[in-house]
Amino acid sequence: MDPITIAMVSDFFPPDVGGVENHIYMLSANLIRRGHNVIVITHSHPPDRVGIRWLLPSLKVYHIPFPTIASSATLPNFFTFLPYLRNIVLREGVQLIHAHASLSSLAHEGILHAHLMGVRTVFTDHSLFGFDDAASILTNKLLEGALRNVDAVTCVSHTGRENTVLRARLPPQSVYVIPNALVADQFKPAEVQPSLDELTIVVVSRFAYRKGIDLLVATAPRICQKFPNVRFVIGGAGPKMIDLLQMREKHQLQDRIELLGPVKHSDVRNVLTRGSIFMNTSLTESFGIALVEAACTGLYIVSTRVGGVPEVLPSDMISFANPDEDDVVRAVSEAIELVRAGKHDPKAAHERVRGFYDWKDVGERVERVYESVMKSEPLDFWTRLQRTLDLGRFAGPIFAIILIVDCLFFMFLEWLSPACDIDKVEMHWKHERFVELVEQYENKMAATSSPEPNLDNAEE
Repeated sequence: MDPITIAMVSDFFPPDVGGVENHIYMLSANLIRRGHNVIVITHSHPPDRVGIRWLLPSLKVYHIPFPTIASSATLPNFFTFLPYLRNIVLREGVQLIHAHASLSSLAHEGILHAHLMGVRTVFTDHSLFGFDDAASILTNKLLEGALRNVDAVTCVSHTGRENTVLRARLPPQSVYVIPNALVADQFKPAEVQPSLDELTIVVVSRFAYRKGIDLLVATAPRICQKFPNVRFVIGGAGPKMIDLLQMREKHQLQDRIELLGPVKHSDVRNVLTRGSIFMNTSLTESFGIALVEAACTGLYIVSTRVGGVPEVLPSDMISFANPDEDDVVRAVSEAIELVRAGKHDPKAAHERVRGFYDWKDVGERVERVYESVMKSEPLDFWTRLQRTLDLGRFAGPIFAIILIVDCLFFMFLEWLSPACDIDKVEMHWKHERFVELVEQYENKMAATSSPEPNLDNAEE
């Protein structure tokens, strides 16, 4: 595929920590290595991250001055983003916009505006959503409207693909499955394995309802009571932290349940190597990159059987439980007995995971999606308008009005600031230099066993 200029658009990007943030960064780095020019468009992080920032390896990040309202997401505004996006697209010569995450307002708006400038679009969905509550119904309708005219969609699991196809009413042939990945060398097992006399269970998660923290609060005391030589190391932050603190205080488990608080991505491996079992109690999970990282570090996995989790690892590396208190205790008990019996080999687990998920493979598969999109015929305005009206009796006209106003606003911007008056960015870097920077960065990260990009070492 010939090199193209790609803009990754999402509210979720470092310095925020999470699976989506790391996915966007690592995918961008690998696409740069394959010869493409990649930029990232995200919101600002006052006071120091506003405007343009350079990250290794030669990744240009535009921090738009939009404040967040909740969970690192900006307020949906539809039109305020257009002047910024148009200026960036024209300056950088963007040919394709790759938007990420259903809850990202910038992602939806990037897809809405892209067709006005002849830019092709791809969307990646990283999460699962329901169908029967008010929040999910509204979110799904917004997603359906945003993806009505998208060129292609990717999901991180087959379960996620089915969920997205149903939620957004997409033609299945336009939705691809491309899993998440990791750099295996950054999650090597400890040279000296932790003692099994006092077995440690590790939990690293966001402390939110959907991550099953209530289930963790209910089961941790029971596991501690059943196994006197088992302790917990729990890392993370979120609104459910107070529940964990109260549980530990109520059952007087301060010496057996260690709460680490927020854990930087660069420190995750060091936390994982402290334990022998990784416990996940999520109520919904599209992929679960934390499970892959833990398995790569040599831990045996115990997880609730939800979403795309059963697709992630072989059955002999993970024990499943229903999202039920008694069944989680059962699964953890079986895992403890299995690990103590020496039936799990951490180093063998690392070698197996190394062959499962590789960013080079992910980059190649994403590139093939880009190639098919760039070769396809773009939709004209009237086809887009008709597709938008097909959203429904009420939603159709509303989204159609938004689409028409967006076109009129774009025409006004074209008159106010003609494209010929906008300075174009010249590419000073050659592909060989890109590859050299990526290799230097990967060697440095492998040597330090740090999976997090060094965001403080920016190149101006």
